[in-house]
Amino acid sequence: MVASSSSKTDAANYDRASELKAFDDTRAGVKGLVDAGVAAVPPIFIQPPDDHHDKTPSKPTESPFIFPVVDLHGGDGDPVKRREVVEQIREASETWGFFQLINHGVPEAVLEEMMNGVHRFYEQDTEVKKQWYTRDLTKPFVYNTNFDLYSAPTANWRDTFYCPMAPQCPDPKDLPDICREILKEYPEQVMKLGRYLFKLLSEALGLKPDKLIDMGCAEGLSVLCHYYPACPQPELTLGTSKHADNDFLTVLLQDHIGGLQVLHQNQWIDVPPTPGALVVNIGDLLQLISNDKFISVEHRVLANKVGPRVSVACFFSTDFLPYTKLYGPIKELLSEDNPPKYKETTVRDYVLNFCAKGLDGTSALSHLRL
Repeated sequence: MVASSSSKTDAANYDRASELKAFDDTRAGVKGLVDAGVAAVPPIFIQPPDDHHDKTPSKPTESPFIFPVVDLHGGDGDPVKRREVVEQIREASETWGFFQLINHGVPEAVLEEMMNGVHRFYEQDTEVKKQWYTRDLTKPFVYNTNFDLYSAPTANWRDTFYCPMAPQCPDPKDLPDICREILKEYPEQVMKLGRYLFKLLSEALGLKPDKLIDMGCAEGLSVLCHYYPACPQPELTLGTSKHADNDFLTVLLQDHIGGLQVLHQNQWIDVPPTPGALVVNIGDLLQLISNDKFISVEHRVLANKVGPRVSVACFFSTDFLPYTKLYGPIKELLSEDNPPKYKETTVRDYVLNFCAKGLDGTSALSHLRL
């Protein structure tokens, strides 16, 4: 179903600010719209035609690209296997900015329970869930629809809850009891995996294994749990607009529904949902400190008639801490032929700029380019 000319006229005349506030004030999120039986996508969610005309997923049979898969099995003990793994990670980080990870060591039961915990939170009674709804990002647990609801050009068809989990774990009473235990366990597993990945990434840059860890890249971890309800008109909106991540590294758990796409060689490529796998991608801050050796790539999530889709993104970043440490291109990587390409920034300043801008389809790195 496509919007009629009369509904387009209505859309041109509506008061966007009032509509956003009215929606936000329900504190019921996109799921609340779907539960109420909405049959059409409200105007605040409708993407400009240029942003959704190419949303048809690439079919694996038509795409010449094979999404990179890295198998960590044996990489910790066998030096030959480790060199292979480092080389695969280097190639994927330089050319795709993304890869799938298998045999990563996070137990399948933990992955499954993390997904179940997200479903339990969103599918509990709306009145219970509302108590967690807030736009105060300093709270230990933040649930809302679109962190950039009031600044982005268009709202996305998803609800999210967010909590910083490291370096300091929140007080258990500040987390919803319906998913409290897994919210403590899953990030611990991801933190362990992340420290291992940062060692492999350091080696892939030709640096000592502990270099990125010593720089503080693995110090902070935030968990974002996304819920994408089924959408009545997926061709009119997006689950998440085109963006690159504002962290050092992201580890993503996604369900079987799919919809995540990566922009590779100017084509949108589907990230195939793979049971038991985790998706890893380079963030802007790792692109900055690697001086463009590794790339932080734009990606998006399609809206879907099937749902809900659930995903859990773990961001390695210290953006929620008032750290003053400056990050710029790593000196060991620089030379006369490879001068620094970026100014230095603190993590906090970088992320504040990213959040103020919202998911508007432009890179937050551009303002730091020399």
